[in-house]
Amino acid sequence: MNGNLANPAPLGLMGFGMTTVLLNIHNAGFISLSAMILAMGLAYGGAAQVIAGILEFKKGNTFGLTAFTSYGFFWLSLVALLVLPKLGWADAADATAMGFYLLVWGIFTLFMFLGTLKGPKALQFVFGSLVVLFFLLAIKDFTGNAALGTLAGFEGIVCGASAIYLAMAEVLNEKFGRSVLPIGEPK
Repeated sequence: MNGNLANPAPLGLMGFGMTTVLLNIHNAGFISLSAMILAMGLAYGGAAQVIAGILEFKKGNTFGLTAFTSYGFFWLSLVALLVLPKLGWADAADATAMGFYLLVWGIFTLFMFLGTLKGPKALQFVFGSLVVLFFLLAIKDFTGNAALGTLAGFEGIVCGASAIYLAMAEVLNEKFGRSVLPIGEPK
């Protein structure tokens, strides 16, 4: 077996980043929630991140395993929350229930953010902005304040774009053997 394993993080970061950008383009009010977003949630946000997490397990990276599998299953559960009621398989979650769903994900993400503090600044930004996103969306659901949902949409676009940047930085920096896109490596 080859001891030099590929880095699965860019796959997980792209799955997270691209899906987050698309959902938050909807939250910002630019597009409707459609099969395009749901399919991305199932395939790239969900399945690809779970695969990346399993590959992080193989590398012995507990943080990567926990982050990618958890957020992969976040996307799968979010799609289920939206689709199951339409299939008649469950009652729709009301705004308060969704607020609690997003709140617990925000708390989980806050703890994961703490795990980034010895890592690259770009990773800290991804997780820090995701904490803000989850809490903005939770407060929007608890209060019914649509403007907070729109604000969260714009903030979520930035969060997702930062994950895309970090993914591409990891790919290009490895490929070129130097820092093509800086990520703020710890000293």
